Amino acid sequence: MLIKSVLIPCVVPSLCLFCSVIALAQQRPNFSNSAPVQEFPIVMQQSVVSGKTAVGTKIQAKLGVATLVDGAVIPRNAVFTGEVIESAAKTATGPSRLAIRMDTVHWKDLSAATKVYLTSWYYPTKDAAGQNLQYGPSQPASRTWNGAGAYPDPNSKSYKPFPGSDPDSDKAGAVPDTPSSILSNRRILMRDIQSERNREGVITIVSYRSNIKLDRLTTYVLSAGDLQPPTTR
Repeated sequence: MLIKSVLIPCVVPSLCLFCSVIALAQQRPNFSNSAPVQEFPIVMQQSVVSGKTAVGTKIQAKLGVATLVDGAVIPRNAVFTGEVIESAAKTATGPSRLAIRMDTVHWKDLSAATKVYLTSWYYPTKDAAGQNLQYGPSQPASRTWNGAGAYPDPNSKSYKPFPGSDPDSDKAGAVPDTPSSILSNRRILMRDIQSERNREGVITIVSYRSNIKLDRLTTYVLSAGDLQPPTTR
């Protein structure tokens, strides 16, 4: 009993200290397992090509839309950092393969650990049509016109010179509405791309048609797990 009475005062403070360390560690956000099907729309900060971009290449991407995770908001333009963990070009007997894992995300003075992968989903863009620069709705474009310069028939009632080309116009130099690209609110699968997930949870995208190429204009999707098709409304 004497031994027990001596050990208890020593063990309990150590246990309390250990618990305090765990509590402090848990204060740092970690989104790797908290939301297994959480998705993050991102824009790559460099181009990536399967088989050409080497394994181990460091990758960065910016978050395209502010995302809520476990009560914390990761703001738009937060930077994901990770690396290429698989990269293989298409061969005569095998598909092209690409796997990218993001390990951290940081914004301002904050950061969080992540474990999310590039998926086979992306958000397409769509045109928001504005005023037609060269011809009206009743006058179709000439089949031989390549789009350069003003519409080739100045005598047409639908002829509209580029802004600023008419010095007598009160609106010379004015810029009319033009078509612009906006992001769709529904993600879709990349064409000719399949997705595989191994026992360790690593997601690899695969193409039997061509090498996989990621650009810096498309909004791709990161996730820690398999994503289901978006529900229709």
